[in-house]
Amino acid sequence: MVVAGWGPSSDWYRNIEANPAIEVVVGRRRFRPQHRVLDEPEAITVIADYERRNHWIGPIVRRGLSALIGWHYDGSEDARQRLVRQLPVVAFRPRSETHDATG
Repeated sequence: MVVAGWGPSSDWYRNIEANPAIEVVVGRRRFRPQHRVLDEPEAITVIADYERRNHWIGPIVRRGLSALIGWHYDGSEDARQRLVRQLPVVAFRPRSETHDATG
């Protein structure tokens, strides 16, 4: 999952909306991806799960998100709802060999 930190006007986000990504690189792993923008409830769940799994870096994440979005993100359910309305969350996964070019 990737959050479009500059919102839907992020260059990379606009690029994948216009033309699917050719390659994703995560560490040493490379793959041809398919992607989808998560709907609001799913994005909220993903962010909440991330915050629970990484609670020890929560203050840093909240400070960084607050700087990006221009308001104080406190990690509450209401704040998550507001956050995902402002910053799209995109899921990438390897494209299956049987998928056609439309993804």
